[in-house]
Amino acid sequence: MDSVLLNFKKNISINLFLLALISSINVYHAYGQKNTISYDEVKEEKNYGRFRYIEVKGHTGYHLYTGELLNEAIEDGYGSLEIRFGWQKKDPDHWTSRYGYATYGIGYYSGFVGNPEVLGKPNAVFGFVTFPLSNGRKRNVFEMSLATGLTYNLEPYDEESNPENDAIGSPFAIYFNLNFGAAFKLTRELDLLYGLDFTHFSNGRITTPNYGFNMYGLNLGLRYHYNADQKYVDKDIYTEKVLPARFDRPKTSKNIKLRESSIEVYLAGGTVQNEEDKGTDKRYGVFSGVIDYRFKFNTMHALTAGFDYFYDGSLEVDYPETKDQTLLGAHLGYDFMFGRMAVRLQAGAYLGDDKGKTPTYLRTAFRYDITKWMFAQLGLKTKETSRADWVEFGVGFRPFKW
Repeated sequence: MDSVLLNFKKNISINLFLLALISSINVYHAYGQKNTISYDEVKEEKNYGRFRYIEVKGHTGYHLYTGELLNEAIEDGYGSLEIRFGWQKKDPDHWTSRYGYATYGIGYYSGFVGNPEVLGKPNAVFGFVTFPLSNGRKRNVFEMSLATGLTYNLEPYDEESNPENDAIGSPFAIYFNLNFGAAFKLTRELDLLYGLDFTHFSNGRITTPNYGFNMYGLNLGLRYHYNADQKYVDKDIYTEKVLPARFDRPKTSKNIKLRESSIEVYLAGGTVQNEEDKGTDKRYGVFSGVIDYRFKFNTMHALTAGFDYFYDGSLEVDYPETKDQTLLGAHLGYDFMFGRMAVRLQAGAYLGDDKGKTPTYLRTAFRYDITKWMFAQLGLKTKETSRADWVEFGVGFRPFKW
């Protein structure tokens, strides 16, 4: 715990930056608001105001480590401290209304993952979305949270100064967290948070080594709810003119049935490094070309099926000819959609020679719809099912829809 606090203090400047950012957001939303709000005019209006929350959470647990050199460095597990600032939308036409009035926001993570001299003292900034899974009127509400962002301040592999670190080859990595937990209402404003979560750091073989960090454990924290419009009603801390601090969730809006089919084309690229090139600047280009059929059942669920064309320059070691560095594959997938975002999971198999990669692969990705016919996507393609093959970033187009 001392290590977590020390790390947190050393990064206080980032906390101040986040607080300044949050303040500026609140100032921005304050424009257009009245300087004062008559309590008598709004006291009977359900869910009046702008609902926000701040939560602080501690994490602890153990590693799922598949390497060979770090067993001693990570034997004591990990610990971290996390701060999140969240928004609660109340518009019944907003996409969050179809997901139990989900909340979303920004967060900051600071912790230790083992021996800091070998692994560093990682920090992360991220965005998150939290979906309620049970009746909001209950005192204990189950929820699921998904977060992704950027991890920094890692201590990467170095042949001379840090040869033991076979988990990460860069001071930066992708941050991912999945939490299943609950919020227990303690008071009008305060929740007790508890849950189980999984955290992953990886740079997707952009640099090697890249076993990455896979951590699972428990979390415990507090969430403070407040109404951002209270200051326009009465700033007196002893006032009885109090707006509701919590959003009283109405009945969830139904997801709109679509039964929509489309053909999509996706082009993406990236760079990778072979294990024998770790610690050097040598890297190779990779490319993914995808043709997909996508069927939307409604505004939440979709299925995909399609073909992949891959080019992997890192195969040059075993396949010197460029024409031999290509692979073909076919996949099936599922999209979980919310707003303009989608979490995508695809499972595929190579058609023909897999060039030593094993017959199957996965693609996990985050997709953002820029327009009705164009999207951007950040994804991770795997080999051996769970190990990163490469990170790909690209754009896609939907030329046909019916």
